[in-house]
Amino acid sequence: MNKLQRTPERYTTEEYQERLVHIRARMEREGYDMLILSDPSNMSWVSGYGGWSFYVHQCVIIGPTGNPIWFGRGQDAQGAYRTVWVGRDNVIGYPDHYVQSTEIHPMEYLCDRLTDMGWNKGTIGVEMDNYWYSARAHERLTHGLPDAKFKDATGFINWQRAVKSEKELEYMRQAARIVERMHRRIAREVDVGVRKCDLVAEIYDAGLRYDEWYEHGGDYPAIVPLLPSGPDAAAPHLTWDDLPMKANEGTFFEIAGCYQRYHVPLSRTIFLGKPPQDILDAEEAVLEGMDAGLEAARAGNTCHDIADAFFKSLEKRNIVKDNRCGYSIGLSYPPDWGERTMSLRRGDRTVLKPGMTFHFMTGLWMETWGYETTESIAITDGAPEVFCDLPRKMLVKD
Repeated sequence: MNKLQRTPERYTTEEYQERLVHIRARMEREGYDMLILSDPSNMSWVSGYGGWSFYVHQCVIIGPTGNPIWFGRGQDAQGAYRTVWVGRDNVIGYPDHYVQSTEIHPMEYLCDRLTDMGWNKGTIGVEMDNYWYSARAHERLTHGLPDAKFKDATGFINWQRAVKSEKELEYMRQAARIVERMHRRIAREVDVGVRKCDLVAEIYDAGLRYDEWYEHGGDYPAIVPLLPSGPDAAAPHLTWDDLPMKANEGTFFEIAGCYQRYHVPLSRTIFLGKPPQDILDAEEAVLEGMDAGLEAARAGNTCHDIADAFFKSLEKRNIVKDNRCGYSIGLSYPPDWGERTMSLRRGDRTVLKPGMTFHFMTGLWMETWGYETTESIAITDGAPEVFCDLPRKMLVKD
């Protein structure tokens, strides 16, 4: 092992190798000779790499034999040497004049290297529908490897990640302690007149600072804090400004604790004043529906069953929620902490298995207000594990 390399902290080499065995078995079943993975979450899960370099072209290649290959910008190879388990000889860095050039492309360099290795034929899987694999990258790859057949492998690795190992669940439990701390800080600091930017600073402080009680500090989450107030809470993905918090407005706080890149999202709502009856009625329906959904979150049931149990509680009160009520979570990088596989929605018949993890997103976004209380859960052999221990009921500061 090169002296710059260190043992990956996130998993053992044996766990990476076991993943590789399962990946290659599925590749053989589905007719892939090689995978080119551009999703940084999948790159990390396969190789251990996790640097903030996904703004340039990079990938991990799983060929027919040997360890995976890390491919990326030359200066980022130094980060790969220090984090990946695959060995220095399996790290390929491209020269910097390829970066953001209009004349040459990093995938042209990759095509040359794959040709040198004899990996320029067969069926190659690429992640065509994700944020990090561009149309230009695909065009250059297909042009540079004319003897290969390309096949969409979007989600191939994501689905391999669906059932978490005990180590992964341990990381998520640590992330849960972090997000609990973040919400407790919000509850302590939020008040009329407090500027939102200052409140967000408190959120980040609580989410990142080392805590001797838990003996760990947090990582940066894949999504920034979402905290719209009053009428703006009708929109689920607004961030913050530098204006003071107002009286007689509700604010939901959708945030996540993150540890070793594993996310546990958790949302709660705070009302500064006396909540109107329609919000209180909606809260009652959501909390009832959440209990029903958690009861259905059992191994052997389906994603549909959780969603159906939840939506029936809303429908009894004529409340319309026309979006899904959850999704698979785990290891992730910006811009999304979801795994982009299973959804908790009617019609998703994915069978629940122990070790699957979800954000049970029961938020409501109406015309003039919004309300969120959510839970992150793990499927077990019995009742689901609810990662966080925090009151679900809306906090009222009157």
